Amino acid sequence: MNLDKKDLYYSSSMRLFLKLGMESVAWSLRRLWCPVAKDDLVLEVGSGGNPYFRSNILLDAYEVTKERHWQPLISDRPTVLGLVEKLPFKDKAFDFVIASHVLEHSRDPVTFLSELVRVAKAGYIEVPDALFERLNPYNDHRLEITKRDDILIIRGKPDSIVDAELVELYEDRLKPVFTQETMRKHPFLFHVRHYWESGISYDYLNPEVSLTWQDKSQSTGDYKPGIRARIASSILAMIRKLFSQNSRNSALDLYALLQCPECRHDQLEKQEATIRCNKCQASYAVKNGMPVFITDD
Repeated sequence: MNLDKKDLYYSSSMRLFLKLGMESVAWSLRRLWCPVAKDDLVLEVGSGGNPYFRSNILLDAYEVTKERHWQPLISDRPTVLGLVEKLPFKDKAFDFVIASHVLEHSRDPVTFLSELVRVAKAGYIEVPDALFERLNPYNDHRLEITKRDDILIIRGKPDSIVDAELVELYEDRLKPVFTQETMRKHPFLFHVRHYWESGISYDYLNPEVSLTWQDKSQSTGDYKPGIRARIASSILAMIRKLFSQNSRNSALDLYALLQCPECRHDQLEKQEATIRCNKCQASYAVKNGMPVFITDD
């Protein structure tokens, strides 16, 4: 796969709506866009409650989590529970990997990025831009990320809020205008979109900063979508069914792609409710049909 940078970031439909001045529509259509061949195998990490339509295999760390406001995990194709920093897949098992709004949560971005490169030949990363994160910080985001000259610039957050004084000034008057008007009209300006092939160029500015701080935000753990959210969810489900490779996905041999995330051995024994590594003897559960490669540690 040879990625031509100038053609990667926008599909023909996205370009059309951008020309018409309908940037928010073009932004929504990006989830239909994936610059891969029909037969390419696509992994999505951090797939959550709204996976990209072209993804064939999904991976997420949680079935439910406050990081996506307790929205349930979508598992309408082969799905694995695991960590990006310890991907349970063989080297170069995939032609393409999507990591949309997940890198900013990582406590170990170096390993996160190296694992993407290990399991895939090329990929796409999308995150909130560092400016938006600094003004409007999320309690569970540990990184501020922007891009210069096709290089990801990564800065670790020493706490959930880096500049409390700036955030207070922003929230006093600007936040409603910024989030409800400016950002909605110009979403591309407030996000980083990065395609890569063979390797990911990045500059990690402050690796000495600890990212192990605890998220102090409070949440009940209840997901109660309103009428609009339920309607939107139903529409998205129909669109996924229409545009996803459903027949192919259901026929994929997921276990042929797996390896032990602890010892990297690929001889795994599938039992009724567990998967066992024949080399290190690590045992992993199978929950609701999904292999779970996350231990208590």
